[in-house]
Amino acid sequence: MTEVVHACPLCGMDRNTLFDQCKFRGQMVINRMCLNCGLVFQSPRMTEDESAAFYAQEYRLLNEGSAEPTSRNLAIQRRRAESLYEFTKSSNLLIKHHLDIGCSIGVLLQRFQQAYHCQSAGIEPGELHRNAARKAGLSVYASLDELEQGETGRFELISMAHVLEHMPDPVKYLIHMRDTLLDPAGSLLLEVPNLYAHDSFEPAHLVSYSTHTVQQVLEKAGFEIVRLEKHGRPHSAWLPLYITLLAIPKSSLHGTFHLRPERWAKRKRQAGFFRRHLLERLFSGWVWNTDGN
Repeated sequence: MTEVVHACPLCGMDRNTLFDQCKFRGQMVINRMCLNCGLVFQSPRMTEDESAAFYAQEYRLLNEGSAEPTSRNLAIQRRRAESLYEFTKSSNLLIKHHLDIGCSIGVLLQRFQQAYHCQSAGIEPGELHRNAARKAGLSVYASLDELEQGETGRFELISMAHVLEHMPDPVKYLIHMRDTLLDPAGSLLLEVPNLYAHDSFEPAHLVSYSTHTVQQVLEKAGFEIVRLEKHGRPHSAWLPLYITLLAIPKSSLHGTFHLRPERWAKRKRQAGFFRRHLLERLFSGWVWNTDGN
């Protein structure tokens, strides 16, 4: 069974049009674009129960070729963790408690522990990856609900690397984190695939972000972005595959959210992929690192 999404996850309007349909490893993925704000989101999509079972049992196997942690994936996680640390270190963050949502085997948690000497906690729905993180001595929970039953304090840093695109209601999720988990003086570290450069359409990606729409989602959720970068680390030095940003809670939530629609999203994606394919053709040996994309 699948769920048809009528209301846009950003603005709530029910006017949308077909943006893309493709097959991801044999599964049909259909994305639509909101005609009011320009957000691209998947519809139809898995139901909530299907999603829970998918992440617990199938996600790693479908996307990484193995349900267990692999040496290749570990190497990618280490390079991504280093990239995220380099992104944050110039901000002089004061971190006593760090929460990483979607922590896998805990590589990012360990890197930030080393750098900031902080206490760490993680969320990882995949049992095998969660158990591997726990064997490394990390406090890792299966879900946000389980975390909130066991942890009572707030975190000076919450990181979500390649997680927000999996959330069916990203604004609601971010508001909950801001109100219940993030320290009022804390920071939110996000990384998502870039709609205009990344092959981001897969069954688990419910929302696809540009720099504009991810800023709109954060602004509506009560955050202010203090730094944003498009880049390809760790897979490419040439292509802006990812959007990484650091945000803080707004000092005041008074006032109305002002929606600024994204324009020409389909043309921007076409232009981005034209550039990508041109670079791949002209500089095939240079665009990608040896571990692929």
